[in-house]
Amino acid sequence: MKSLFKLVVLMVVLISFASCQKSTRPNYQYFPDMYESVGYESYDEVEFLPNGMQAKLPAEGSVARGHKPFDIDGSIEGYNEAKASLKNPLDSTQIDSPRGGQLYDIYCAVCHGKKGDGKGILVSREKILGVPSFDDQGRALTEGSVYHTIHYGKNVMGSYANQLDEEERWQVVDYVMQLKSELGGSQTVKDSI
Repeated sequence: MKSLFKLVVLMVVLISFASCQKSTRPNYQYFPDMYESVGYESYDEVEFLPNGMQAKLPAEGSVARGHKPFDIDGSIEGYNEAKASLKNPLDSTQIDSPRGGQLYDIYCAVCHGKKGDGKGILVSREKILGVPSFDDQGRALTEGSVYHTIHYGKNVMGSYANQLDEEERWQVVDYVMQLKSELGGSQTVKDSI
């Protein structure tokens, strides 16, 4: 009999808890900071972090994800080093000439011309003067010199390192070398610039 009484009392207690529950009201939060975290604004001052700054500088020597550093500097000596030693790392299966042509048309053809003859639309409208042809013997273009120029820029031409990633730059280099050979320029390296 006692066990039946205990069972009835237990059932009454459970039914009373279930019947008194109000589902429209939120439950109790024992650790509210875990449910509603404090949001900090970028570059706000925060007292518990070192120097009171929330945003930190990256660690010294760190490299951004997806970025490959270019070890040759942007000086004339770096240009000459790239001209003499830098080769296209893409093999024939990785080179996509139509893609290189599209990128060339977007970024280069306005000045250098569709054929690489130095007669782009900006030159024909006299907005930029003196863009030489790719087959100019005095320039003696190589894969390395073209890549260095795209990466750092040269003279009036600015850098395209932010617009083109490394693989796209090499695609454009390959296309420029194709245009140079179509214009009759030699692939040999000369000492003069």
